[in-house]
Amino acid sequence: MQRRVLIIEDDRDISELVRIHLRDLGFEVDQVYDGRDGLRAALEGRHALIILDLMLPELDGVSVCQKLRAGGGRTPILMLTSKAEEIDKVLGLETGADDYMTKPFSVRELMARVKALLRRAEERPEPVADDRDIHIPGLRIDRRKRTVEVHDQRVELTPKEYDLLLHLASHPGVTYSREQLLASVWGYEFSGYEHTVNSHINRLRTKVERNVSTPEFILTTWGVGYRFVDDPERP
Repeated sequence: MQRRVLIIEDDRDISELVRIHLRDLGFEVDQVYDGRDGLRAALEGRHALIILDLMLPELDGVSVCQKLRAGGGRTPILMLTSKAEEIDKVLGLETGADDYMTKPFSVRELMARVKALLRRAEERPEPVADDRDIHIPGLRIDRRKRTVEVHDQRVELTPKEYDLLLHLASHPGVTYSREQLLASVWGYEFSGYEHTVNSHINRLRTKVERNVSTPEFILTTWGVGYRFVDDPERP
């Protein structure tokens, strides 16, 4: 496993504190102090983990994270925020970060999160290509093009809306809790922010359902979570 961590943090005191503790764990550490240089360093692909501050000069952490993910980068990213309210914002913006911590943070907890992210990355299988379209009456998902048609009309989805729909449609009839969807679709577990799933489901329904009050495809299992219809003739 790579033993190099990239810290993108403009507060040099925080950056140095984190560096010292990472070195104690045996990591090599690179430090960058603005978003533009951070993105350049991250794109080199030499790091096992990136610790990324949300508020950065030149280029903010959300933009850095989104650009990395758009380029296919899968390096785990732990994002640091200054206040808890910002976590809702970054979750809603679909940054692609794997975990979040609010400042001020416990260094011990930060190191535990680092270890957990690296362990999860080691266990994560490479994605398996599946080119088969999903087609049921009224809805078609083209996996290769990442496009969706509803009743023969193309609908525009955000990347996370598409991922959420694909996950549900790939397992028709299976009910997923909000916590399970947060972990499976967003790629991390973040207790207390399951309402992010609700908001994405609501937006997704407005795009793919003819009547959000009586959905055809994305159904609610009351008290549990959501499922994709398993018999399109009997929603």
